[in-house]
Amino acid sequence: MYDVIIIGAGVSGCAVARELSRYRADICVLEREEDVCCGTSKANSGIVHAGFDAEPGSMKAKMNLEGSRRMKALAEELDFPFQQNGSLVVCTDGEQRDGLERLLERGQKNGVEGLEILEREELLRMEPNLSEQAAAALYAPTGGIVCPFGLTIALAENACENGVEFRFRTQVDTIEKTENGFRLTTPQGTFQARTIVNAAGVYADVFHNMVSRKKIHITPRKGEYQLLDKTAGRHVHSTIFTLPGRMGKGVLVTPTVHGNLLTGPTATDLEDREATDTTRTGLDTVTEKSAVTVKNIPYRQVITSFAGLRAHEDGDDFILGQPSDAPGFFDCAGIESPGLSSAPAIGSYLAGQIAEYLELERNPSFQPTRKGILDPAALEFSKRQELIQREPAYGRIICRCEGVSEGEILDALRRPLGAKSLDGVKRRIRAGMGRCQAGFCAPKVMELLVREGVCDWDTLTKAGGDSWLICGKNKDAIGKR
Repeated sequence: MYDVIIIGAGVSGCAVARELSRYRADICVLEREEDVCCGTSKANSGIVHAGFDAEPGSMKAKMNLEGSRRMKALAEELDFPFQQNGSLVVCTDGEQRDGLERLLERGQKNGVEGLEILEREELLRMEPNLSEQAAAALYAPTGGIVCPFGLTIALAENACENGVEFRFRTQVDTIEKTENGFRLTTPQGTFQARTIVNAAGVYADVFHNMVSRKKIHITPRKGEYQLLDKTAGRHVHSTIFTLPGRMGKGVLVTPTVHGNLLTGPTATDLEDREATDTTRTGLDTVTEKSAVTVKNIPYRQVITSFAGLRAHEDGDDFILGQPSDAPGFFDCAGIESPGLSSAPAIGSYLAGQIAEYLELERNPSFQPTRKGILDPAALEFSKRQELIQREPAYGRIICRCEGVSEGEILDALRRPLGAKSLDGVKRRIRAGMGRCQAGFCAPKVMELLVREGVCDWDTLTKAGGDSWLICGKNKDAIGKR
């Protein structure tokens, strides 16, 4: 019997786990995949929205503003990359000017600081590569960018270090109310908890509807992206948006915290909750629509494309808290954009509600800080030489595109909630994230996973599950002929 079971180890679930670890409680996170950050949280824009888009008074508006304000301090506490690069919402003709004015007014009502409308001449001084159609823009200096993997993993590791239990490859099938709380069935056995946090992304409505008569409905909304090489990373400095529409904030162009350029997403409503494939039509749409606001994007420098699913709830707002007919069941549902920006606030908000419901005491040994994986490239040359002399693994470069050393990979494997697959390593230290997309470094990373006892050759995977990398030995096949 746990005090709290959290379903889902995405950014929202991990934020709640981290904030709950401030209290004395038995907490467990159940995740169906082999690692944290394997669903919606791994495939998004990495944007920390300033908070001017959401409807004033909505949970989206409240959580976005508070989460954005907390992000800088949280990045310092948990040691993950974050930059406040500002954002521009560009209008491309005079008829759209009213839309900018309405967005400015909405942002001011939400409490966003520093908003102003800039005219074309000033815009071009800031961003010379804006398109010829760019007429004016809403400037939000508090907008930022973050690494989605870095944020989620940092929250999870800190929660783990503070006593939260994580169980991976554990898919929740059913939830039932019991006299003392809830019973969850999984292929790995039955779990019981006094309270549940439903942070299951595009499946959050499924679990909510198991315990409440007040039904909700989530539509998976697919967004496709293109990621460009670091040679294109300075094409723009701010995050460039179009005016938001009914389906979201539109196709954006933004630098990433790691120096790449990112364009996307599309917005396509689906029924399939696993449809994360990219399409020719979707990627062509990204190329076409990004050119409306930014010119000469060097699409020949695209190194990969990907797609993610946003959990769009019919009410178009975050659903946070207990249904009236299911006390102890805390929804964290409908978390689409600006969910990443809102995560720090969502975690605090729900943890506070649960602590009050369970009458939890503060955890006197809570450790609020976490140290990320050492980046030797960030050290002064002399300090890096000293590090390599002391620990030679930091002098052996495994991923040439990103300059990742063996020492960094070993850290990624050995730390709390360490990587268990090729993609797990990639999410933590970017080995395989560069121009060649793991073409050169994958075999060596695979060797390290086996050497460190994370897995055997016959259980080695790209991303958990049945994504096997080794199917057999050539010599064994030859011998059978």
